[in-house]
Amino acid sequence: MMNNHIKIAATSPLLEVRNLRKSFGGRRRNSGPIIAVDDISFTLEPGECLAVVGESGSGKSTLARTLLRLVEADSGAVLYGGRDLLTLSHADMQRQRRFLQMVFQDPYASLHPRRTVAELISEPWEIHPGVVAKAERKDRIEALLAEVNLPKHFYSYYPNQMSGGQRQRVAIARALALEPKILILDEPVSALDVSVQAQVIKVLMALQERRGLAYIFISHDLPLVRLVAHKIAVMHRGSFVETGPTETVFENPTHEYTRSLLASSLSTSKGVDAH
Repeated sequence: MMNNHIKIAATSPLLEVRNLRKSFGGRRRNSGPIIAVDDISFTLEPGECLAVVGESGSGKSTLARTLLRLVEADSGAVLYGGRDLLTLSHADMQRQRRFLQMVFQDPYASLHPRRTVAELISEPWEIHPGVVAKAERKDRIEALLAEVNLPKHFYSYYPNQMSGGQRQRVAIARALALEPKILILDEPVSALDVSVQAQVIKVLMALQERRGLAYIFISHDLPLVRLVAHKIAVMHRGSFVETGPTETVFENPTHEYTRSLLASSLSTSKGVDAH
C-alpha cells in the first residue's frame, strides 16, 4: 500500500494555520477587494473538534475551501506535518488531500445522481489506487456503510433513492474511504430536518471517538456546536474575533459579537440532542 502521509511529531499540532488571507474582486473602478478570510491563525490537535461559528457571509465556508485549496489563498500558511500545503504542486496537494477530507452542506449536490453508492464511495480509490486493493473494495464499502449506520444493501442505491440524512451519511462514508486524519464539515446537518440532524451528529461523534479524527466543524447552530466542539472560533467579517474552549466562550464571552450570537441562539434554539 502506498503511504504518502507526512509523519507528524507527537508534540506538534495536526494542523497549523498562520495568517491566512483570501480576498475576492476589487477590479471594478472605486471598488476594493472583499476580504473573505482576514489574517486567520489557529491550530488543530489530533482528535480535536474546532467549531468555526458565525452568521452567513462571515467567511466560514471560504475558510474551509481555502484550507483545502479549493480556492487559492492570497497569503499565509497551512501547515500539515510541518509542510505548507499552500506551496505544494498540484500533484503533491492531491496526494495530501487524502488526509484532509471535506463533507459539504448539501449531500444531494455533492453526490453524482447517476452513480450508485458503491461507485460514489469507491471513487476516491480511483484517484488514490494504492489505498484499497480492488479485490477488497466491496468488503470495504460494506464496512464503511456499517460505520455510518447504513445497511449493506444500500451498496446499489442511487442518491434519489435515499433520504437527505442517508445521503449525508454516504457522503461521510466517502470522505472516510481514504482514512483521513481531518474532516472539514461545512454545515453538515443544516440542510436536514432536526430529527435527522441528531442521527447524523451521533454518527460523527462516534466516528471521531472510534477513529481519533480531528474535525473543523463549520456551523451557525450554537447549541449544536456546544454539544460537539472542544473549542470555538467565532468568525465575523472574515476575522476570528474570539477563540477559546467551548464552555469558556459560552459561559464568559468577551466580544460583543459573540454575545449577540449567543443571545440570538437562545431565542431560536432548535434543541438538537444527540445523546
